[in-house]
Amino acid sequence: MERLAKYLIADSATIKEALIALNKLSVDTLTLFVINNDQVMTGTLTDGDIRRWLVAGGSLDDCVQEAMEKKFHFLERKIDVNQVKYLRESQITLVPYLDPKGKITKIYDLKKQKSILPIDAVLMAGGKGERLRPLTEKVPKPLLPVGDKAIIDYNVDCLLSYGVEHISVTVNYLKEQIESHFKEKRENVQVECVREPAYLGTIGSVKFIPAFHHDTILVMNSDLFTNIDYEEFYLHFRKHDADMSVAAVPYSHAVPYGIFELEGHDIQGINEKPVFNYYANAGIYLIKKSLINLIPDNVYCNATDLIERLIEKRRKVIRFPLMGFWVDIGKKEDYAKVQEIAKYL
Repeated sequence: MERLAKYLIADSATIKEALIALNKLSVDTLTLFVINNDQVMTGTLTDGDIRRWLVAGGSLDDCVQEAMEKKFHFLERKIDVNQVKYLRESQITLVPYLDPKGKITKIYDLKKQKSILPIDAVLMAGGKGERLRPLTEKVPKPLLPVGDKAIIDYNVDCLLSYGVEHISVTVNYLKEQIESHFKEKRENVQVECVREPAYLGTIGSVKFIPAFHHDTILVMNSDLFTNIDYEEFYLHFRKHDADMSVAAVPYSHAVPYGIFELEGHDIQGINEKPVFNYYANAGIYLIKKSLINLIPDNVYCNATDLIERLIEKRRKVIRFPLMGFWVDIGKKEDYAKVQEIAKYL
């Protein structure tokens, strides 16, 4: 989201005044949003619009209303992610967000944002990280440095780049450090830390989030290192009208021997050095907000427990294939691996 003022111009302004405003944008996207006396958006104006107007015989003293584009793209209260994807792929960079009265409340720069997802995000950061000791004796695992920033910051920054504006972090072990870490806003978004009263598993503390703003909740471990495409994850979830989607990473197991295909004691054939392909739980979930109530109160509950409960209730649980890189930083070898990956980001 960009500061608004430099992109706005009154519909009573002249073409010359518009050129001066565009010139101040310098190397920024050369687009102005035209507003009337009631601050309602009425059009867009680019250097191309002005050039075409002047070539057609217009004057620098003409009103911008004469040259502006009256049909324009905008976003409104219920953001359509497919629309955002279309605008980005069409190389339309600056997009205004209008309130019900047509007033601009935000301007998104799709050169900088990967998407604008209508979701809340919860990062689980309460664990002790015991397998990484002694590194985690005095520092919680989410705050261990990878390259030039903490592990958790890679995930928070990525969510911000997808337009997620409601981010909570559930904390327990060495919680004060994480709370201090998120004291200041990130890109005008306040990351909220929520204390877990006891160790409640990989999803139990979600029940302590005071309020959710959207119908879809992203829950993930805070110590993951991944470049998952959250936009595709969300669109896949919506396309299949799922109740819960689990990001899944491909996992293959190669058997270095010939495996007998048996029927009783009889050998029916030999499968030479077979490779078995599976999908493993990546610890990243999308869940309908209405189903959060199925997480028990103040009871240890893992995400896998919720998955099994939803399956028992015949709710739709799907998997989303995560095709990028993914590392669960559980062991020292994993921590060393992500340090190498971070060098190339």
